[in-house]
Amino acid sequence: MKTPPLAVEVSSLSKRDTMVSILIIGMLFFIFGFVSWVNAILIPYFKIACELTSFQSYLVAFAFYISYFVMSVPASFLLKAAGFKKGMMIGFWVMALGAFIFVPAAYTRTYEVFLAGLFTIGIGLSILQTAANPYITILGDKERAAQRISIMGICNKGAGILAPILFAAVILRPTDTALFEQLSSMGEAERAAALDELIRRVIVPYSVVGTVLFTLGVLVFYSPLPEINTEHESPELALANADKNSIFKFPHLILGAIAIFLHVGTQVIAIDTVISYANSMGMDLLEAKVFPSYTLFFTICGYLLGIALIPKFISQVNALRFCTVLGTLLTLLIIFAKGPVSWLGHEADISIWFVVLLGLANSLVWAGIWPLALDELGRFTKLGASILIMMLCGNALMPLVYGYVADLSDVRSAYWVLFPCYLYLVYYAVYGHRVRRWGL
Repeated sequence: MKTPPLAVEVSSLSKRDTMVSILIIGMLFFIFGFVSWVNAILIPYFKIACELTSFQSYLVAFAFYISYFVMSVPASFLLKAAGFKKGMMIGFWVMALGAFIFVPAAYTRTYEVFLAGLFTIGIGLSILQTAANPYITILGDKERAAQRISIMGICNKGAGILAPILFAAVILRPTDTALFEQLSSMGEAERAAALDELIRRVIVPYSVVGTVLFTLGVLVFYSPLPEINTEHESPELALANADKNSIFKFPHLILGAIAIFLHVGTQVIAIDTVISYANSMGMDLLEAKVFPSYTLFFTICGYLLGIALIPKFISQVNALRFCTVLGTLLTLLIIFAKGPVSWLGHEADISIWFVVLLGLANSLVWAGIWPLALDELGRFTKLGASILIMMLCGNALMPLVYGYVADLSDVRSAYWVLFPCYLYLVYYAVYGHRVRRWGL
Protein backbone atom coordinates (compact mmCIF):
# COMPACT_ATOMS: atom_id res chain seq x y z
CA MET A 1 0.00 0.00 0.00
CA LYS A 2 1.27 3.42 -0.86
CA THR A 3 1.02 6.23 1.66
CA PRO A 4 0.06 9.83 0.76
CA PRO A 5 2.94 11.99 -0.48
CA LEU A 6 5.25 13.29 2.23
CA ALA A 7 3.79 10.97 4.90
CA VAL A 8 6.08 10.59 7.91
CA GLU A 9 6.43 8.09 10.74
CA VAL A 10 4.88 9.22 14.04
CA SER A 11 8.10 8.36 15.88
CA SER A 12 10.03 10.86 13.74
CA LEU A 13 7.94 13.86 14.86
CA SER A 14 9.59 16.23 17.32
CA LYS A 15 7.91 17.04 20.64
CA ARG A 16 7.00 20.48 19.31
CA ASP A 17 5.48 19.05 16.11
CA THR A 18 3.52 16.55 18.17
CA MET A 19 2.12 19.26 20.46
CA VAL A 20 1.17 21.50 17.51
CA SER A 21 -0.58 18.55 15.88
CA ILE A 22 -2.50 17.78 19.07
CA LEU A 23 -3.60 21.43 19.36
CA ILE A 24 -4.87 21.45 15.77
CA ILE A 25 -6.73 18.17 16.26
CA GLY A 26 -8.15 19.64 19.48
CA MET A 27 -9.60 22.51 17.42
CA LEU A 28 -11.16 19.95 15.09
CA PHE A 29 -12.79 18.12 18.00
CA PHE A 30 -14.22 21.43 19.23
CA ILE A 31 -15.83 21.91 15.81
CA PHE A 32 -17.10 18.30 15.85
CA GLY A 33 -18.72 18.94 19.23
CA PHE A 34 -20.32 22.23 18.32
CA VAL A 35 -21.88 20.90 15.12
CA SER A 36 -22.94 17.55 16.64
CA TRP A 37 -24.41 18.51 19.99
CA VAL A 38 -26.51 21.38 18.66
CA ASN A 39 -28.83 18.51 17.64
CA ALA A 40 -29.97 18.39 21.27
CA ILE A 41 -31.84 21.67 20.77
CA LEU A 42 -32.73 21.04 17.10
CA ILE A 43 -34.77 17.94 18.00
CA PRO A 44 -37.36 19.69 20.23
CA TYR A 45 -37.16 22.82 18.05
CA PHE A 46 -38.05 20.94 14.86
CA LYS A 47 -40.66 18.91 16.74
CA ILE A 48 -42.54 22.16 17.43
CA ALA A 49 -41.80 24.09 14.23
CA CYS A 50 -42.44 21.17 11.85
CA GLU A 51 -45.20 19.57 13.97
CA LEU A 52 -43.58 16.15 14.43
CA THR A 53 -44.05 13.03 16.55
CA SER A 54 -41.26 11.91 18.90
CA PHE A 55 -40.14 9.31 16.35
CA GLN A 56 -40.06 11.86 13.52
CA SER A 57 -38.14 14.39 15.60
CA TYR A 58 -35.35 11.87 16.29
CA LEU A 59 -34.82 11.58 12.54
CA VAL A 60 -32.59 14.63 13.17
CA ALA A 61 -30.08 12.32 14.84
CA PHE A 62 -30.71 9.57 12.28
CA ALA A 63 -30.05 11.78 9.25
CA PHE A 64 -26.97 13.29 10.85
CA TYR A 65 -25.30 10.09 12.04
CA ILE A 66 -26.34 7.55 9.40
CA SER A 67 -23.92 9.42 7.14
CA TYR A 68 -21.08 7.87 9.15
CA PHE A 69 -22.24 4.41 8.08
CA VAL A 70 -22.40 5.53 4.45
CA MET A 71 -19.17 7.53 4.28
CA SER A 72 -16.60 6.21 6.77
CA VAL A 73 -15.00 3.51 4.61
CA PRO A 74 -15.05 5.69 1.45
CA ALA A 75 -13.51 8.42 3.63
CA SER A 76 -10.55 6.15 4.39
CA PHE A 77 -9.88 5.74 0.65
CA LEU A 78 -10.29 9.50 0.15
CA LEU A 79 -7.72 10.18 2.88
CA LYS A 80 -5.40 7.55 1.43
CA ALA A 81 -5.55 9.16 -2.01
CA ALA A 82 -5.58 12.82 -1.02
CA GLY A 83 -3.74 12.80 2.30
CA PHE A 84 -4.98 13.95 5.68
CA LYS A 85 -4.93 17.71 5.17
CA LYS A 86 -6.55 17.87 1.74
CA GLY A 87 -9.08 15.27 2.86
CA MET A 88 -9.96 17.33 5.94
CA MET A 89 -10.36 20.45 3.80
CA ILE A 90 -12.86 18.56 1.64
CA GLY A 91 -14.65 17.43 4.81
CA PHE A 92 -15.02 21.02 6.01
CA TRP A 93 -16.34 22.15 2.63
CA VAL A 94 -18.94 19.37 2.54
CA MET A 95 -20.06 20.41 6.04
CA ALA A 96 -20.35 24.01 4.83
CA LEU A 97 -22.59 22.86 1.97
CA GLY A 98 -24.82 21.08 4.46
CA ALA A 99 -25.12 24.21 6.60
CA PHE A 100 -26.12 26.30 3.56
CA ILE A 101 -28.85 23.75 2.70
CA PHE A 102 -30.63 24.96 5.87
CA VAL A 103 -31.43 28.25 4.10
CA PRO A 104 -33.85 26.87 1.45
CA ALA A 105 -35.14 24.37 4.01
CA ALA A 106 -36.09 27.20 6.36
CA TYR A 107 -37.75 29.30 3.64
CA THR A 108 -40.00 26.36 2.70
CA ARG A 109 -40.30 24.84 6.22
CA THR A 110 -39.59 21.45 4.65
CA TYR A 111 -38.36 18.94 7.23
CA GLU A 112 -37.00 16.57 4.57
CA VAL A 113 -34.69 19.29 3.22
CA PHE A 114 -33.44 19.98 6.75
CA LEU A 115 -32.67 16.27 7.04
CA ALA A 116 -30.76 16.43 3.74
CA GLY A 117 -28.69 19.30 5.15
CA LEU A 118 -27.98 17.38 8.34
CA PHE A 119 -27.00 14.29 6.31
CA THR A 120 -24.59 16.40 4.25
CA ILE A 121 -23.04 17.92 7.38
CA GLY A 122 -22.64 14.39 8.73
CA ILE A 123 -20.89 13.28 5.50
CA GLY A 124 -18.29 16.00 5.92
CA LEU A 125 -17.92 15.30 9.61
CA SER A 126 -17.37 11.59 8.99
CA ILE A 127 -14.40 12.45 6.75
CA LEU A 128 -12.93 14.63 9.51
CA GLN A 129 -13.58 12.02 12.20
CA THR A 130 -12.02 9.25 10.10
CA ALA A 131 -8.85 11.35 9.92
CA ALA A 132 -8.75 12.78 13.44
CA ASN A 133 -9.52 9.77 15.66
CA PRO A 134 -6.73 7.40 14.50
CA TYR A 135 -4.45 10.44 14.30
CA ILE A 136 -4.84 11.25 18.00
CA THR A 137 -4.82 7.56 18.99
CA ILE A 138 -1.37 6.86 17.52
CA LEU A 139 0.15 10.32 18.08
CA GLY A 140 2.18 9.40 21.16
CA ASP A 141 2.58 6.66 23.75
CA LYS A 142 -0.06 3.91 23.43
CA GLU A 143 -0.62 3.72 27.19
CA ARG A 144 -1.53 7.42 27.23
CA ALA A 145 -3.95 7.21 24.31
CA ALA A 146 -6.95 7.47 26.67
CA GLN A 147 -5.42 10.64 28.13
CA ARG A 148 -5.11 12.26 24.71
CA ILE A 149 -8.59 11.14 23.67
CA SER A 150 -9.92 12.54 26.96
CA ILE A 151 -8.35 15.91 26.16
CA MET A 152 -10.03 15.77 22.75
CA GLY A 153 -13.24 14.85 24.54
CA ILE A 154 -13.02 17.99 26.66
CA CYS A 155 -12.74 20.05 23.46
CA ASN A 156 -15.69 18.16 21.98
CA LYS A 157 -17.99 18.26 25.00
CA GLY A 158 -16.96 21.80 25.94
CA ALA A 159 -18.30 22.86 22.57
CA GLY A 160 -21.32 20.68 23.25
CA ILE A 161 -22.07 22.63 26.44
CA LEU A 162 -21.95 25.91 24.54
CA ALA A 163 -23.77 24.81 21.38
CA PRO A 164 -27.34 24.24 22.69
CA ILE A 165 -27.18 27.32 24.93
CA LEU A 166 -25.81 29.64 22.22
CA PHE A 167 -28.11 28.25 19.55
CA ALA A 168 -31.13 28.55 21.85
CA ALA A 169 -30.11 32.14 22.66
CA VAL A 170 -30.09 32.96 18.94
CA ILE A 171 -33.32 31.24 17.86
CA LEU A 172 -35.54 31.40 20.97
CA ARG A 173 -37.29 34.45 22.43
CA PRO A 174 -38.59 35.06 25.98
CA THR A 175 -42.11 35.21 24.51
CA ASP A 176 -41.83 31.76 22.88
CA THR A 177 -43.24 29.92 25.90
CA ALA A 178 -46.55 31.75 25.44
CA LEU A 179 -46.35 31.18 21.68
CA PHE A 180 -45.91 27.40 22.10
CA GLU A 181 -48.93 27.28 24.43
CA GLN A 182 -51.09 29.21 21.95
CA LEU A 183 -50.22 27.20 18.82
CA SER A 184 -52.89 24.55 19.37
CA SER A 185 -55.63 27.17 19.61
CA MET A 186 -54.59 29.15 16.52
CA GLY A 187 -56.29 28.91 13.17
CA GLU A 188 -54.47 27.01 10.43
CA ALA A 189 -53.22 30.11 8.59
CA GLU A 190 -52.16 31.92 11.76
CA ARG A 191 -50.33 28.83 13.07
CA ALA A 192 -48.54 28.33 9.73
CA ALA A 193 -47.37 31.96 9.75
CA ALA A 194 -46.11 31.66 13.33
CA LEU A 195 -44.25 28.43 12.56
CA ASP A 196 -42.76 29.92 9.37
CA GLU A 197 -41.36 32.81 11.41
CA LEU A 198 -40.04 30.40 14.03
CA ILE A 199 -38.22 28.12 11.61
CA ARG A 200 -36.65 30.96 9.61
CA ARG A 201 -34.65 31.99 12.64
CA VAL A 202 -32.08 29.31 11.70
CA ILE A 203 -31.16 31.06 8.43
CA VAL A 204 -28.66 33.57 9.83
CA PRO A 205 -26.85 31.24 12.28
CA TYR A 206 -26.45 28.45 9.73
CA SER A 207 -25.29 30.89 7.05
CA VAL A 208 -22.59 32.03 9.49
CA VAL A 209 -21.72 28.42 10.36
CA GLY A 210 -21.37 27.53 6.66
CA THR A 211 -19.04 30.46 6.02
CA VAL A 212 -16.88 29.61 9.05
CA LEU A 213 -16.64 25.93 8.04
CA PHE A 214 -15.56 26.82 4.50
CA THR A 215 -12.86 29.13 5.88
CA LEU A 216 -11.64 26.49 8.34
CA GLY A 217 -11.17 24.06 5.46
CA VAL A 218 -8.74 26.47 3.80
CA LEU A 219 -6.91 27.14 7.09
CA VAL A 220 -6.47 23.42 7.87
CA PHE A 221 -5.04 22.79 4.40
CA TYR A 222 -2.36 25.45 4.97
CA SER A 223 -1.74 24.47 8.61
CA PRO A 224 1.51 22.82 9.81
CA LEU A 225 -0.35 19.56 10.53
CA PRO A 226 1.94 16.81 9.18
CA GLU A 227 0.92 13.86 7.04
CA ILE A 228 1.50 10.65 9.01
CA ASN A 229 2.15 7.07 7.95
CA THR A 230 -0.47 4.73 9.39
CA GLU A 231 0.49 1.81 7.15
CA HIS A 232 3.78 0.97 8.90
CA GLU A 233 4.01 -2.05 11.19
CA SER A 234 6.99 -3.51 13.02
CA PRO A 235 8.60 -6.75 11.71
CA GLU A 236 7.15 -8.61 14.74
CA LEU A 237 3.64 -7.30 14.09
CA ALA A 238 3.96 -7.94 10.35
CA LEU A 239 4.84 -11.58 11.13
CA ALA A 240 1.92 -11.91 13.58
CA ASN A 241 -0.47 -10.47 10.99
CA ALA A 242 0.97 -12.42 8.05
CA ASP A 243 -2.07 -14.71 7.88
CA LYS A 244 -4.52 -11.81 8.12
CA ASN A 245 -5.91 -10.81 4.73
CA SER A 246 -9.16 -9.31 6.00
CA ILE A 247 -10.17 -6.82 8.67
CA PHE A 248 -12.66 -9.43 9.90
CA LYS A 249 -9.74 -11.57 11.08
CA PHE A 250 -9.43 -9.22 14.08
CA PRO A 251 -12.26 -10.19 16.48
CA HIS A 252 -11.28 -7.57 19.07
CA LEU A 253 -11.83 -4.89 16.41
CA ILE A 254 -15.23 -6.21 15.28
CA LEU A 255 -16.41 -6.63 18.88
CA GLY A 256 -15.04 -3.14 19.57
CA ALA A 257 -17.01 -1.77 16.62
CA ILE A 258 -20.22 -3.18 18.13
CA ALA A 259 -19.20 -1.58 21.42
CA ILE A 260 -18.72 1.79 19.72
CA PHE A 261 -22.15 1.46 18.07
CA LEU A 262 -23.84 0.86 21.43
CA HIS A 263 -21.74 3.41 23.32
CA VAL A 264 -22.43 6.33 21.01
CA GLY A 265 -26.09 5.34 20.99
CA THR A 266 -26.28 5.47 24.79
CA GLN A 267 -24.40 8.77 24.80
CA VAL A 268 -26.65 10.52 22.30
CA ILE A 269 -29.78 9.20 24.03
CA ALA A 270 -28.57 10.64 27.34
CA ILE A 271 -28.00 14.05 25.74
CA ASP A 272 -30.63 14.35 23.01
CA THR A 273 -33.59 12.97 25.01
CA VAL A 274 -33.08 14.80 28.29
CA ILE A 275 -34.93 17.92 27.13
CA SER A 276 -38.00 15.88 26.17
CA TYR A 277 -37.75 14.03 29.48
CA ALA A 278 -37.68 17.38 31.30
CA ASN A 279 -40.70 18.50 29.23
CA SER A 280 -42.58 15.43 30.49
CA MET A 281 -42.07 16.77 34.03
CA GLY A 282 -43.70 20.07 33.19
CA MET A 283 -40.62 22.13 32.24
CA ASP A 284 -40.87 24.35 29.20
CA LEU A 285 -38.19 24.41 26.49
CA LEU A 286 -36.60 27.62 27.75
CA GLU A 287 -35.88 25.98 31.14
CA ALA A 288 -35.11 22.49 29.88
CA LYS A 289 -32.56 23.67 27.27
CA VAL A 290 -29.74 23.61 29.88
CA PHE A 291 -30.00 19.90 30.69
CA PRO A 292 -27.82 18.69 27.77
CA SER A 293 -25.14 21.05 29.08
CA TYR A 294 -25.42 19.51 32.55
CA THR A 295 -24.91 16.06 31.03
CA LEU A 296 -21.91 17.23 29.02
CA PHE A 297 -20.48 18.95 32.12
CA PHE A 298 -20.36 15.60 33.90
CA THR A 299 -18.78 14.07 30.81
CA ILE A 300 -16.01 16.67 31.02
CA CYS A 301 -15.59 15.89 34.74
CA GLY A 302 -15.00 12.27 33.72
CA TYR A 303 -12.45 13.34 31.12
CA LEU A 304 -10.56 15.39 33.71
CA LEU A 305 -10.50 12.41 36.07
CA GLY A 306 -9.18 10.28 33.23
CA ILE A 307 -6.40 12.74 32.44
CA ALA A 308 -5.42 12.89 36.12
CA LEU A 309 -5.64 9.18 36.91
CA ILE A 310 -4.72 7.30 33.68
CA PRO A 311 -2.31 5.49 33.59
CA LYS A 312 -0.63 6.46 36.88
CA PHE A 313 -3.39 5.36 39.24
CA ILE A 314 -5.75 3.35 37.06
CA SER A 315 -5.32 1.56 33.75
CA GLN A 316 -7.33 2.43 30.63
CA VAL A 317 -9.06 -0.94 30.83
CA ASN A 318 -10.12 -0.57 34.46
CA ALA A 319 -11.43 2.93 33.80
CA LEU A 320 -13.51 1.48 30.96
CA ARG A 321 -14.82 -1.26 33.24
CA PHE A 322 -15.81 1.23 35.95
CA CYS A 323 -17.68 3.47 33.49
CA THR A 324 -19.62 0.64 31.86
CA VAL A 325 -20.74 -0.78 35.22
CA LEU A 326 -21.72 2.73 36.38
CA GLY A 327 -23.82 3.20 33.23
CA THR A 328 -25.65 -0.06 33.94
CA LEU A 329 -26.47 0.99 37.51
CA LEU A 330 -27.57 4.51 36.50
CA THR A 331 -29.95 3.07 33.89
CA LEU A 332 -31.70 1.05 36.59
CA LEU A 333 -31.91 4.16 38.78
CA ILE A 334 -33.50 6.15 35.94
CA ILE A 335 -36.21 3.49 35.65
CA PHE A 336 -36.86 2.78 39.33
CA ALA A 337 -35.82 5.84 41.39
CA LYS A 338 -38.69 8.27 41.98
CA GLY A 339 -39.35 11.39 44.01
CA PRO A 340 -39.34 15.16 43.52
CA VAL A 341 -36.12 17.09 44.15
CA SER A 342 -35.15 20.74 43.84
CA TRP A 343 -31.62 21.35 42.54
CA LEU A 344 -29.95 24.12 40.55
CA GLY A 345 -33.25 25.96 40.47
CA HIS A 346 -35.17 23.07 38.86
CA GLU A 347 -38.12 21.20 40.34
CA ALA A 348 -38.03 17.72 38.82
CA ASP A 349 -38.15 14.01 39.49
CA ILE A 350 -34.82 12.69 40.79
CA SER A 351 -34.54 10.31 37.84
CA ILE A 352 -33.61 13.15 35.45
CA TRP A 353 -30.41 13.70 37.42
CA PHE A 354 -29.45 10.07 36.84
CA VAL A 355 -29.86 10.76 33.11
CA VAL A 356 -27.52 13.72 33.58
CA LEU A 357 -25.01 11.51 35.44
CA LEU A 358 -24.85 9.21 32.43
CA GLY A 359 -22.49 11.88 31.13
CA LEU A 360 -19.97 10.71 33.74
CA ALA A 361 -20.56 7.04 32.95
CA ASN A 362 -20.07 7.62 29.23
CA SER A 363 -17.00 9.83 29.59
CA LEU A 364 -14.15 7.31 29.32
CA VAL A 365 -15.87 4.59 27.28
CA TRP A 366 -14.90 5.98 23.84
CA ALA A 367 -11.35 6.63 25.03
CA GLY A 368 -11.16 3.11 26.44
CA ILE A 369 -12.49 1.27 23.41
CA TRP A 370 -10.41 2.94 20.66
CA PRO A 371 -6.90 1.86 21.73
CA LEU A 372 -8.15 -1.64 22.61
CA ALA A 373 -9.93 -2.09 19.28
CA LEU A 374 -7.02 -0.72 17.18
CA ASP A 375 -4.36 -2.66 19.11
CA GLU A 376 -1.97 -4.60 16.86
CA LEU A 377 -3.84 -3.87 13.61
CA GLY A 378 -0.69 -2.65 11.86
CA ARG A 379 -1.39 -1.97 8.18
CA PHE A 380 -5.11 -2.47 8.86
CA THR A 381 -5.21 0.52 11.26
CA LYS A 382 -6.78 3.04 8.86
CA LEU A 383 -9.48 0.62 7.68
CA GLY A 384 -10.10 -0.46 11.27
CA ALA A 385 -10.54 3.17 12.28
CA SER A 386 -12.99 3.64 9.41
CA ILE A 387 -15.10 0.75 10.67
CA LEU A 388 -15.12 2.23 14.18
CA ILE A 389 -16.20 5.59 12.76
CA MET A 390 -18.85 3.82 10.69
CA MET A 391 -20.34 2.57 13.94
CA LEU A 392 -21.19 6.15 14.87
CA CYS A 393 -24.39 5.27 13.04
CA GLY A 394 -25.43 4.05 16.49
CA ASN A 395 -26.15 7.73 17.09
CA ALA A 396 -28.63 7.49 14.21
CA LEU A 397 -30.45 4.30 15.11
CA MET A 398 -30.55 4.22 18.91
CA PRO A 399 -32.51 7.50 19.34
CA LEU A 400 -35.08 6.15 16.86
CA VAL A 401 -35.45 3.03 18.98
CA TYR A 402 -35.85 5.24 22.04
CA GLY A 403 -38.39 7.47 20.26
CA TYR A 404 -40.37 4.46 19.02
CA VAL A 405 -40.53 2.95 22.51
CA ALA A 406 -41.41 6.36 23.98
CA ASP A 407 -44.36 6.67 21.57
CA LEU A 408 -45.54 3.17 22.49
CA SER A 409 -45.15 3.61 26.26
CA ASP A 410 -43.63 6.74 27.79
CA VAL A 411 -40.35 8.67 27.78
CA ARG A 412 -39.22 7.15 31.09
CA SER A 413 -39.81 3.49 30.22
CA ALA A 414 -37.99 4.06 26.93
CA TYR A 415 -34.71 4.31 28.85
CA TRP A 416 -34.83 0.51 29.17
CA VAL A 417 -33.19 0.46 25.72
CA LEU A 418 -29.95 1.51 27.45
CA PHE A 419 -29.74 -1.53 29.71
CA PRO A 420 -28.64 -4.24 27.21
CA CYS A 421 -26.26 -1.72 25.65
CA TYR A 422 -24.37 -1.22 28.90
CA LEU A 423 -24.35 -4.96 29.59
CA TYR A 424 -22.54 -5.53 26.28
CA LEU A 425 -20.09 -2.73 27.05
CA VAL A 426 -19.30 -4.42 30.36
CA TYR A 427 -18.63 -7.64 28.42
CA TYR A 428 -16.23 -5.92 26.02
CA ALA A 429 -14.41 -4.15 28.84
CA VAL A 430 -13.97 -7.36 30.84
CA TYR A 431 -13.41 -9.97 28.15
CA GLY A 432 -14.27 -9.00 24.56
CA HIS A 433 -11.20 -6.82 23.91
CA ARG A 434 -8.91 -9.79 24.60
CA VAL A 435 -10.41 -12.06 21.92
CA ARG A 436 -7.85 -12.55 19.15
CA ARG A 437 -9.35 -15.50 17.28
CA TRP A 438 -12.97 -16.36 16.55
CA GLY A 439 -14.22 -19.37 18.47
CA LEU A 440 -11.80 -18.96 21.39
